[in-house]
Amino acid sequence: MKLSKIKRETKYEKRYSVKMGELTTQVTYIKKYIMGLPVRTLHKYRETYDGKIKDCKECNVLA
Repeated sequence: MKLSKIKRETKYEKRYSVKMGELTTQVTYIKKYIMGLPVRTLHKYRETYDGKIKDCKECNVLA
């Protein structure tokens, strides 16, 4: 029986960038789970319209 696993989850979020303004995009979270409970987020990224992968630190979450 495995105690830990890594899982990918994609959901829509509203982001804001200075150049593009408000943006609704798919954000993918890579999380580590131990015994079915999420422990920490290893990485989160988003895909642009061109198909490029960008880190989510470049865009801020709208409040």
